[in-house]
Amino acid sequence: MGETPSKLDELASRAGKWLGLSTAAPERHTTAVVADPFDRIAWRDTYEQSAGLRELAEELNERHDHATDLLTDAFLAAYTAAPRLRERAEMTPSRLVNHQIITSLVESPEFAELRRETAGDPYAAAMAVLAQAAALRRMLERSRDAQEQAEQAKKAQQDADGAATAVGEALQQAADEADRTDGAGTVPAPAADAVQQAIEAAGAAEAAARQAAQDAAQVLAAAVPGTRATARNAVAKAAETVREEAALMRAWGVGPGELERTPYDERARLAERLRTGRLAEWAELIGRFRQMAGGERARKVENAAGELVGVTLGNDLSRVIPSELAHLGLPELRAVFAARYAAGELMLYDSQGEQTTGQGAVIACVDTSHSMYEAGPGGVTREAWAKACALALLDQARHAGRDFVGILFSAADKIQVFRFPAGEPAGIDRVLDFAETFLGGGTSFQTPLTAARELLEEEFDDAARTRGDIVMITDEECGVTEEWMRGWNDAKHLLGFRVFGVAVGAPRAPETGSVLEALCDNLRSIEDLTDVHAAADLFRVI
Repeated sequence: MGETPSKLDELASRAGKWLGLSTAAPERHTTAVVADPFDRIAWRDTYEQSAGLRELAEELNERHDHATDLLTDAFLAAYTAAPRLRERAEMTPSRLVNHQIITSLVESPEFAELRRETAGDPYAAAMAVLAQAAALRRMLERSRDAQEQAEQAKKAQQDADGAATAVGEALQQAADEADRTDGAGTVPAPAADAVQQAIEAAGAAEAAARQAAQDAAQVLAAAVPGTRATARNAVAKAAETVREEAALMRAWGVGPGELERTPYDERARLAERLRTGRLAEWAELIGRFRQMAGGERARKVENAAGELVGVTLGNDLSRVIPSELAHLGLPELRAVFAARYAAGELMLYDSQGEQTTGQGAVIACVDTSHSMYEAGPGGVTREAWAKACALALLDQARHAGRDFVGILFSAADKIQVFRFPAGEPAGIDRVLDFAETFLGGGTSFQTPLTAARELLEEEFDDAARTRGDIVMITDEECGVTEEWMRGWNDAKHLLGFRVFGVAVGAPRAPETGSVLEALCDNLRSIEDLTDVHAAADLFRVI
């Protein structure tokens, strides 16, 4: 061993390096993403609410150490406002694989696109993590050797830290021995030898830890190219998944603000409901209908006069001709003007053109008989087109502050009514119930139209509101009784409502003299069910 120092100050000088390591070891972190307490609360709450995240963590932890920390980092990287990664030196060695995986995700070109959908949205961030599950699994498998080396490096570093601590303990023992002997700082040989042995052991442990860290870094570096390629594909897939769900929500009229207020579990159930079954198939069609209807609303001019074609009689003061207004300047003719106004006999400019006249409820009567389940060109069913049109009419009514009623009908004894008052939110669950309901059976016009008439009568009695709009969407023809028709015409004259007919999936318009033509003021035939613009004029006049 050589000559052993016997003075305490000489031993302390040689042990100084290890004393500093034992008392000032840098803090090592287990997560790569720097996050504030609020971000971590968001992760904790989301993890508790998401069965998918918990199941993924459980699965990965069975084969890989520290998988929960990796999921935490993946979530925080997507969620935080400005994600920042720690330096490698700040990480505990056992988490260096996690650090490399998260670095690869964050540095991928597609990551900024992903964050446009997920930043500040815990649900979307969780969905992004789940969308990357397969890729995280592959990256962990490919990094298995690197993880084993990292664990060895961690053990070696722990041994080095322990050896440094042992140096301090041996030196303290030597100091105690020196105090008990001559008090002049002379350390007995056994205690001095113990300090020297601790210093040599610490040096060897430090070298072993340094070598283990180098080995781990080399193995991890070898896995980087594959990790980066997998990470890039994972981020692109996650961005597409989150973007598709956001588009799905928008297609069904669920805005970002409503989503932010929706609890995680409810939002997850809603997303699952929209992704499965017929609703998922209809999303694109419904989105195009909503977009078309919105465009038509932007083009529409309320109370447009249109093209002047002559003079008519009425009481619309905005179209009174100048000679009639001149009567107001003569006191003796004002009473005559008032009488003619009350009788609707003022001379008015007549015009032709599309005008918005509806004030009462918008009622969509949607045929859900068996034949409506048939698909037309492009694979779109008659039911899908009819429901998409009805939902766009719901938007139209809400935009104008009007009540909306959806009436689903088939045979005379099969009808279901969905009411959406203007002053109340149109809950998405109620909207989906309306879209999903299919009654089947035959077709009866009298049942739904009687229900529509009664609703307009109720509206008139309660609010003295007239001029509602009924849209009849069907693919069938059926008869009505003469007595019923007389009552229908009387109600129409009294309440001033309009009836628009849409014959879906028909190769030609209903024949002249058909029941549908007799019922409707305006009737059109829709042959191409992929064309939402065939009904554009409805949204200019309703």
